[in-house]
Amino acid sequence: MLTVFAALVPVFLLIVLGYVLRRILLPQDAHWMGLEQLVYYVLFPALLIETLGRANLASVPVGGVGGALLLSVLLMSGLCLAIRPFLARTMNVDGPAFTSVFQGTVRWQTFVALSVANTLFGDRGLALASVAMVAMIPMINVLSVSVLAHFASPQRMSWASTLMAIARNPIIWGCVIGLAINLTHLPVPRPLYDFAASLGRCSLAIGLLVVGAGLHVEGLLRPRPAAMLTVVLKLVAMPVLAISLGLAFGLSGSNLAVVACCASVPSASNGYVLARQMGGDASLLAQILTWQTILAVITMPAFITFAG
Repeated sequence: MLTVFAALVPVFLLIVLGYVLRRILLPQDAHWMGLEQLVYYVLFPALLIETLGRANLASVPVGGVGGALLLSVLLMSGLCLAIRPFLARTMNVDGPAFTSVFQGTVRWQTFVALSVANTLFGDRGLALASVAMVAMIPMINVLSVSVLAHFASPQRMSWASTLMAIARNPIIWGCVIGLAINLTHLPVPRPLYDFAASLGRCSLAIGLLVVGAGLHVEGLLRPRPAAMLTVVLKLVAMPVLAISLGLAFGLSGSNLAVVACCASVPSASNGYVLARQMGGDASLLAQILTWQTILAVITMPAFITFAG
């Protein structure tokens, strides 16, 4: 409980700091738009290239861990798409709002998962979490960009335009380059790795500050029904599904516990930046992210303990 709490509290404090800075020190929208662009096009792709390029994938059950998490993402994505008409009728969820429900359900906060897995299980936990990154991040970003391109625009984009939006996504390119370096064992000079690592270390903090800058306290105190439904889908349904699939793949012990850790973390802050870039309901997603971060302090320890 204390390990997970220690990993989540700094995340929430960064969101709060972003809210305070937006109201006191940096009230101009232009400041935050510049930070969004920096995270989206430079910092997070650099993190993915450096982390995936260095990940040790040889010593862990890649098929079981990766398969359980990838299938859980695909099944939860299908569930979100299946209930979209119900959300529109009962909760007045329009296209942009649905994209925030979708991102809030399927995305995961990579840094929290890496921190908790490393603290609990050391190098093996870090390697297992890296497998999760390889399995989940490319697919999640393809799905998220596709859903945003299809539902957030006033006029639905053609499939050709959707594919073009996916091809231009810098986060997907970060995954592709990082995996290519890892699988081909391409020799990369140490200074370039250190350069990418320095950029990547900035991505979480700045991304969370941007999330906090987009918060509206009145919305947080009166959460929208769609936000609370998304919290349940991400913090309860997703880990239950992932753990069940992990058991079906024969996982146990630390392997299954890391699956539970990666599935039960809050949604990723870079989803908020993506929503702002592509016309999603960013304020709803900011509300979802904050509530998930608060409540994950309770749900994450329960699922990790159960799985382990």
